[in-house]
Amino acid sequence: MKHKLGVAAFVLAVLLLALTVFNASWLAPEPKGALRLIAHRGVAQQFDHRGVDNDTCTATRIEPPMHDRLENTVRSIEDAINQGADMVEVDIAPTKDGRIALFHDWTVDCRTDGKGNVRDFTLAELQALDNGYGYSADGGKTFPLRGARKYPIPSLEDGLRAAPRTPLIFNFKSKDVGEADLLAAALRAAGRDVEGIGDAFYGDPAVVARIRTHFPKAWAWSKPGIKACTKAYALQGWLGIVPEVCRGETLAVPLNYQWAIPGWPDRTLARMRAAGTRVLILAPVGGDGPMGLSLPEQLGKIPRSYKGYVWVEDIWTVGPALRPGRDIRNQAQIDLSERALERRRKRS
Repeated sequence: MKHKLGVAAFVLAVLLLALTVFNASWLAPEPKGALRLIAHRGVAQQFDHRGVDNDTCTATRIEPPMHDRLENTVRSIEDAINQGADMVEVDIAPTKDGRIALFHDWTVDCRTDGKGNVRDFTLAELQALDNGYGYSADGGKTFPLRGARKYPIPSLEDGLRAAPRTPLIFNFKSKDVGEADLLAAALRAAGRDVEGIGDAFYGDPAVVARIRTHFPKAWAWSKPGIKACTKAYALQGWLGIVPEVCRGETLAVPLNYQWAIPGWPDRTLARMRAAGTRVLILAPVGGDGPMGLSLPEQLGKIPRSYKGYVWVEDIWTVGPALRPGRDIRNQAQIDLSERALERRRKRS
C-alpha cells in the first residue's frame, strides 16, 4: 500500500513539474508589440464607485476636480492622447435626427440641465445643453463645472476629428443591433479607416456580432464573451489548450488574478497571439473599485514583459506614470492630482 502511494505521489510530482515547465513564462518567446493604455471615456471626472449601480447618477459623487475636462468630449479625447493613451473609449448614443452623439447615460438628467432620454433629442438640442451642469463633489452644495459650456456633447464626427490616427473604442449602450448598422454607416461616411487605424467595439453580444459583419478584422467583444474566454482558459490553459471560446476573442486578466492565468505572461501572450486573441489587463476585482487602473502604482504590478492592453480609469494620473515625457499638467494640477490620489488610496 505504501509502495503504491509512493508511486502515485511520484507520478503526481512529475506531472506537476511537467505542467510547470510546460507553462513556464520564461521559456516562451519574447512577446512582440508594446503595452497599450486604454483611456476609459478619455480624461474624465473620477467618482466614488462604492455602491454604484445602473441607476446611480455618478456626476453627483465626483472627487474634487483635478481638472475641468468632461468625459466623452473632444477635449477629453485630445488630452487623453496627449497624456499617454494609445486608445480612447467613448460611448455612443443615436439621436432623434439620425446622428450619433458621444454620451454615456440613457438620459440627460444626471449630467446636463436637460430632462429626458438622449435618443429623444436632436444633435443640435443635445449640444445646446450645459454638459457640466450636474457635476458635484459635495453632495449638491456646489457645482464647479456648471455654466462653463466649454465642452459640449460632441457628435461622432467631432470625436473622429479629435483622434484622426488614434484608435477609438466604441461602447454600445443599447441592445438594438440597428445601432451597429448606424455606426458603421456613419464611420464609412466620415471616411474612417476603421480596421487600418485599429478602432474597436464592445457591448451586447448581438450588437457586437452585427458590427463584426461590417468590420470583420476589427477588435470587438462583449462582457459574456470575455468571461467565457477567461474562465475557460484559466481551467484548460494549464494543458496548453486555447479554448475555442477564446479564438478571436478577448482574455481579461485582473491585476489580482494574474497568478490564476496559465503561462502568465509570456506563454499566455504567445498562445493568445497565435489564436488571434487580445489580452486586456483590468483593475483588481472583488471590491467596489473601478474597472480600470486608477492609481499610478498599479502599473508596477504589471510584468515588464507584458505586451498587451491595459484598461485605465484615470489616464490623467496613470498615463504620466508610464510616459512622464507626455505629461501636460501644470504644477497646480499635479498638486491637485496628488491630493486626489491620497484620498483614493485611503478609500481603497
